[in-house]
Amino acid sequence: MPVSPLPRFVVTDAVTRAFAEDQGGRGDVTSLACIPEIQEAKFYFVAREAGVICGLQPAVEAIWQMDPDALVNVQVRDGDSVKAGEVLAAVNGQARALLSAERIALNFLGRMSGIATFTRRYVDAISGTKARIAHTRKTTPGFRAFELQAVQAGGGALHRYGLDDAILIKDNHVAVCGGVAEAVKAARDHAGHMTRVAVEIDRLDQLDAAIGAGAESVLLDNFSLDDLRAAVAAASGKVTLEASGGVNLDTVRDIAQTGVDVISVGALTHSAPNFDIGLDEA
Repeated sequence: MPVSPLPRFVVTDAVTRAFAEDQGGRGDVTSLACIPEIQEAKFYFVAREAGVICGLQPAVEAIWQMDPDALVNVQVRDGDSVKAGEVLAAVNGQARALLSAERIALNFLGRMSGIATFTRRYVDAISGTKARIAHTRKTTPGFRAFELQAVQAGGGALHRYGLDDAILIKDNHVAVCGGVAEAVKAARDHAGHMTRVAVEIDRLDQLDAAIGAGAESVLLDNFSLDDLRAAVAAASGKVTLEASGGVNLDTVRDIAQTGVDVISVGALTHSAPNFDIGLDEA
């Protein structure tokens, strides 16, 4: 599916930091030692398995940071499904530069395509239901923008990006505030009319208090299927209901069929396997 590009400065900064980590103070000593400075080369980025591609933007940035004159012919788009053996991009440029950029480009592509592919499996698993698959904040520190773009590429819905996006009252907030209604009321009094208030509950008998206090979204944490169905019936569309906890590919369809609006899945970003992509010489 179409994917919004990330801001250029976000990509540039992340790739620059990746090179600093990878090359240290001496650079790519292997390529410097083995490859003549004037040597040119052509390589192909090739998918070695079927899945959903994401990460082309930072991969291309990695190539251009090493060789600004490299010719990059990208043949797919982020969000496209590909087959094993399909060429993603062809690259012509300085051999030293391309080999120095190889691992950084593949790390971005492999990590992001892995998340996109994993997300697509969840999205496909609930096809035909009203539910949407959403990410959580269980992301790699410093890499959230890339991981959430990958979720989008796989067809997942965007949740809050960070703590400043929306008020989400979790169980510890409830405990400190003295109850669901008290926590939601305090949040509602503090927030402007443009800020959504969501609250997490772990028992069905807390739902009325959450709705009555003014929550717009209620997160149903580790509810049984029966309790999820009961919550859907009791809410009657008054609030957005989100199911979380105990979600995997074996359980997600049953959860979706209870009628909840959103299913949040931390595994999308913390447990997605890497996607296998290679850089092959032409």
